[in-house]
Amino acid sequence: MLSQDLQTAINAQIKNEYYSSYLYLSMAAYCESINFAGFAGWLRRQSEEELTHAMRFFDYMLDRDGRVVLDTIGQPPSEFGSLLEMFSQVLEHEKEVSGMINRLYELAQSENDHATAVELQWFIQEQVEEEKSASDMVENIKLAGDNSAALLMLDRQLAGESTNEQAAE
Repeated sequence: MLSQDLQTAINAQIKNEYYSSYLYLSMAAYCESINFAGFAGWLRRQSEEELTHAMRFFDYMLDRDGRVVLDTIGQPPSEFGSLLEMFSQVLEHEKEVSGMINRLYELAQSENDHATAVELQWFIQEQVEEEKSASDMVENIKLAGDNSAALLMLDRQLAGESTNEQAAE
């Protein structure tokens, strides 16, 4: 069984994962409103992935006879400025989530909860991928700069990736 401290921390992380999903969905809506459907699709996929992470924590808690207690999810912003500003926020948010996961891992280790530490290793590796993906988006947008044709091309490329992923499913 999980300690009360770990249950509290994992419940907080479930909330954080749901907030991340909500944030990325809000960003997707913003991208749609400025006619960047490809960027919106990328953000929708990120939103769905965050829901998957939340449910993985949710199920882990139940598997360990923990008590899931859902908390209120805050309202995300709805305005984000330029694409570069928004994706820089995505990268910073992913770094914050990495810190949260690392603190959970440290708590599990301090309590000698090896099962939880092993479960959290998956999330640690996942965060490496999340940060890399967000960083790549920031760098691509920086390369495009203020060139609207380059941004449109990147948007269309992202839209094509979304279509290819859906076809593969």
